[in-house]
Amino acid sequence: MITMKSMEEIKAMQEAGEVLASCHKELRSFIKPDVTTLDIEHFVDDYLKKQGVTPEQKGYRGYPFATCASINDVICHGFPTKNKLVSGDIVTIDMVVNRNGWLADSAWSYPVGDISEEAAQLLQVTKEALYLGIEQAVVGNRLGDVGHAIQSYAEGKGYSVVRDFTGHGIGRLMHEDPEVLHFGTAGRGVRLKEGMVLTIEPMINVGTYDYYIEDDGWTARTADGKLSAQYEHTIAITKDGPLILTKQDDE
Repeated sequence: MITMKSMEEIKAMQEAGEVLASCHKELRSFIKPDVTTLDIEHFVDDYLKKQGVTPEQKGYRGYPFATCASINDVICHGFPTKNKLVSGDIVTIDMVVNRNGWLADSAWSYPVGDISEEAAQLLQVTKEALYLGIEQAVVGNRLGDVGHAIQSYAEGKGYSVVRDFTGHGIGRLMHEDPEVLHFGTAGRGVRLKEGMVLTIEPMINVGTYDYYIEDDGWTARTADGKLSAQYEHTIAITKDGPLILTKQDDE
């Protein structure tokens, strides 16, 4: 069942999203060679506490961290570790913020030092695919329009779109209906209505979209060891178009 949100409730989620976005902006200068993803985890955990919000991921189904930290060929759900980032890496930091019972969710991929042209192009295409999907998130469209926009653009650039990890509704719970696929057929799927709040979070790979899960039960890696990137926003469907609740100032 899809839970519709009032504008007052959307505003409460936007306040959570503003804190989350500010944390991502701080990470732009924090993430660099020789920093570990465990350093990033501690930075985020401390930052959120100082802002009076809580990291919703910590403890979710036994997940022990405030962040997911996914490096290079990790698609999603990577554990923070003591291993140092090196120049040329890309790392995706995903977090969910709880402010007064309302949630916001956003992932961002960051270059570490000087990255390859291949990595830079992947980041650019993935981010562009996210915004093309968001453009389709308007009253009267269907979720298939969102997925089709992402898939056709990414595949047109020679990349693959991850199938098994999807976006979702969000509100007081991290995962609500509906499921938001990042591939699909235009004109198909759930019709978008005012008051829906969703995450759109395409994961785009240089090679195959096939993957495997490591022994920790969480970390998903590309089957061919090639790079993966992800960008994610929480958005509300409004009569005036999609409202990005986790928007960073300079987007």
